[in-house]
Amino acid sequence: MPRESRASVPAAVSGSENPIRAGATRQILVPLIVACAMFMQNLDSTVIATALPTIARSLDESPLTLNVAITCYLLSLAVFIPISGWTADRFGARRVFSAAIVVFTLGSIGCGVSNSLSALVAARILQGMGGALMVPVGRLVLLRTVPKSDLVRAMSYVSVPALIGPVMGPPLGGFIVTYASWRWIFFINIPIGVLGIILVNLLVGDLKETGRRPFDLSGFALTGVGLAALAFGFENVGRGLPTAMVLALLVIGAACTFWYVRHASRVSHPIIDLALMKIPTYASATIGGFLFRMGLGALPFLLPLMLQVGFGLDPLSSGLLTFASAAGAMTMKMTAVHVIRTLGFRIVLVGDAVISALFLFGYSLFRPDTPHLVIFLALLAGGFFRSLQMTSINSLSYADVPPAMLSRATSLTSMAQQLSQTVGVATGALLLQVVLALRGGTALIAADFYPAFIGVATISLLSVPFFLKMSPDAGAEVSGRPVAR
Repeated sequence: MPRESRASVPAAVSGSENPIRAGATRQILVPLIVACAMFMQNLDSTVIATALPTIARSLDESPLTLNVAITCYLLSLAVFIPISGWTADRFGARRVFSAAIVVFTLGSIGCGVSNSLSALVAARILQGMGGALMVPVGRLVLLRTVPKSDLVRAMSYVSVPALIGPVMGPPLGGFIVTYASWRWIFFINIPIGVLGIILVNLLVGDLKETGRRPFDLSGFALTGVGLAALAFGFENVGRGLPTAMVLALLVIGAACTFWYVRHASRVSHPIIDLALMKIPTYASATIGGFLFRMGLGALPFLLPLMLQVGFGLDPLSSGLLTFASAAGAMTMKMTAVHVIRTLGFRIVLVGDAVISALFLFGYSLFRPDTPHLVIFLALLAGGFFRSLQMTSINSLSYADVPPAMLSRATSLTSMAQQLSQTVGVATGALLLQVVLALRGGTALIAADFYPAFIGVATISLLSVPFFLKMSPDAGAEVSGRPVAR
């Protein structure tokens, strides 16, 4: 094997073979495989929402009761994400990634054939288990097979699903339940899953750590309960649960998180390694990225609601407009490498955070009589810049992480991303509730959404100071930008 190929394989990975068994073509295919798996997970988190009334009628349940199908999926993700890094190190990233796709696909089949609420809930929990491992371990597969010099290009593919999944979910769900059975919402995952399993086993080598960490059972319990309580609490802000119960969940989640931080400082192998926050680029990308994603997470919630409830558009028209964000995100991957190499991570992250926040501010200027072409173009351009920001954050996160800590970094990053998106949706819902209460109204109108967009734009803008703290040469090995002398 050529010396250059050996140099791209982290030393912590066992075996002498290159993790990618052949050439540049497979280095392109692996990011696409990981992106497809992530797309399944991101799409599935949102596609069911539009179909809930139809599924409820089919199972003879109320739509409110059926909301548990969404909640249990999110809770399953929250509980099992923290163990993804340890599992990949213990059993091998390829094996765990492939198994996660199998579990997710089986869960999808279970959802599609469910004839009762209990069966649907059980299948959704199984899906959540697969999704919790599929995303972070898929990212780990990518990090261990792609050289750092190609990481931005690879991440440009992987960042797109996180943006287009939530945008495409509601209109796709509405289309399926309108023109086919609701069960196809879940069955569409089957061919993608089967193809993913085949390609992973054909193209990805045996990515496995040589050393073994002991399993941190206490840490798993604390992170599982803490993250699940926080996710469930934030998910139900302003959504029907008694305020006292929501506050109790948030307090329990915060307490478990606090005790986990104390626990992690006392054990040698914590399940979520907070020592990663001592790496400057990782800390800036994680904290700044959390704040930026809060605004991003609120967008798929606020935008369709404003277009349908505030502006009176039908679901299909709303979906066609919001798809512009996805189209903008897909065009970004053609330019991300050049932009980051030319400007460097610091300038891109600071400038793009400001531009993306300005687009969110701009969405507060939409009115019911705003031409649809204007809305479409604004969403298209905004989608491009948000996707560029996500690619930059995701690439910088791992720029300086040692190979032996990559699995732990993917777990912590996935946990932060999941929580930031949940908090973002909760923030959008809370802002709407506050505006509605101040107005003294009982039903949402178009004007209620304008302050909400201003609020989430301001939150995204708070990420700028964390990016400004970075060195101008941060992530130079990944960006390919020459280091200033």
